[in-house]
Amino acid sequence: MADVLCSEQFGSGAARGCRAAPDGSLQWEAWGRSWWGFSGAFTAKPGGRDGGGGVAPGTASPPLSRLLAVFLPQGFPDSVSPDYLPYQLWDSVQAFASSLSGSLATHAVLLGIGVGDAKASVSAATATWLVKDSTGMLGRIVFAWWMGSKMDCNAKQWRLFADILNDIAMFLEIMAPILPFCFTVTVCISNLAKCLVGVAGGATRAALTMHQARRNNMADVSAKDGSQETLVNLAGLLVSLLMLPLVSDSPSLSLGCFFFLTALHIYANYRAVRALVIETLNEQRLWLVLRHFLQRGEVLGPTSANRMEPLWTGFWSSVSLSLGAPLHCVTSSVSELQHLVEGHQEPYLLHWDQSRNQVQVVLSPMAGPEAVLRAATHGLVLGALRGDGPLPEELEELRNQVRAGPEKESWVVVRETHQVLDKLFPKFLKGLQDGGWSTEKHQLEVDEWRATWLLCPEKKVL
Repeated sequence: MADVLCSEQFGSGAARGCRAAPDGSLQWEAWGRSWWGFSGAFTAKPGGRDGGGGVAPGTASPPLSRLLAVFLPQGFPDSVSPDYLPYQLWDSVQAFASSLSGSLATHAVLLGIGVGDAKASVSAATATWLVKDSTGMLGRIVFAWWMGSKMDCNAKQWRLFADILNDIAMFLEIMAPILPFCFTVTVCISNLAKCLVGVAGGATRAALTMHQARRNNMADVSAKDGSQETLVNLAGLLVSLLMLPLVSDSPSLSLGCFFFLTALHIYANYRAVRALVIETLNEQRLWLVLRHFLQRGEVLGPTSANRMEPLWTGFWSSVSLSLGAPLHCVTSSVSELQHLVEGHQEPYLLHWDQSRNQVQVVLSPMAGPEAVLRAATHGLVLGALRGDGPLPEELEELRNQVRAGPEKESWVVVRETHQVLDKLFPKFLKGLQDGGWSTEKHQLEVDEWRATWLLCPEKKVL
């Protein structure tokens, strides 16, 4: 048998080899057959430059391969994150349930406005619709200004929040015709909620697309996600055409269908968000990993930490941590500033209010992602001194001193934890990198305040 001259493969599919034919042409093996250690040669002579006649690697047939190419990013699965497929499957289920619920809600709104009622006023219906839309537009602008910068940090939680709020909005729309005396107010509140859903859902979708794209292919991942959603909505539209005539004359049956679809929608959303394994650290994931490290000396991997990350209470932390705080809110005297600077050379200053367990971190313009990660770790370590659970020996001594009484000032504790972190943080950082975490970037909530300071431990202010 002739030796293999070359081989080729498409994406992550099986490779096929090529041998020299007696007439000097190239003979390619059929797709789906490994060329190494191949016996009983079966080769497909190409019908063209692409080696025609063979089936696309890793697929059952060319039609199926072309169909998958329409809805999946090029290079799938290597071009996307490992959690792409389970997330998209559950996301499609929730989109289908939401599409059917939306049809029931739209039917109720149109009924309430007066569609099909000869006594209904066109002008009144138009005014109601305009008020509803304008309320939502204003809400969209205000909400984006208020919460837009926070959604990257907790994309999972905001994604779940958006979908639950969408269900509440549709429930209000269904109930609106039953309450005709406040119909306009009800649909305005519902549309306001839907506009907030649009902001939160769109922002978190962009953040998740960044996570899923692994070959600088955000545009392709986003476009294929849109194609999948369009297909699901089309299927939902067809099912809605069959469902609405069956339930439109029975409010109780309509409500029953809505509650079933809402339960399915929330469950599918939870499973979709829980399937995500994000390798960058936000405050919740950092606290889970750090707590495990302090208690057991091991660093949790992304899969374990994401599985443990709270989804319903992810907006709050036991420690009030403020990164990028303004210097003028942290200190008001030269002596206080000197206390903050003494004992370390890190590009951040840290103030700890023990009574409120509040940590404020002032960042230098030179503070990069690693410095911000250390500052956040430092703040969470201080919070751990007020909590329970085992700690390393050095931190356990500090905890006992803190619990003994208020005689030890906060700046002294901060200075001593700087010394502890000089030993612990390099090990912690290496464990993060070895465990698969991305430390070149983070999803910590950092404000824009930066400060410079001239004082250092060698220069005392008299």
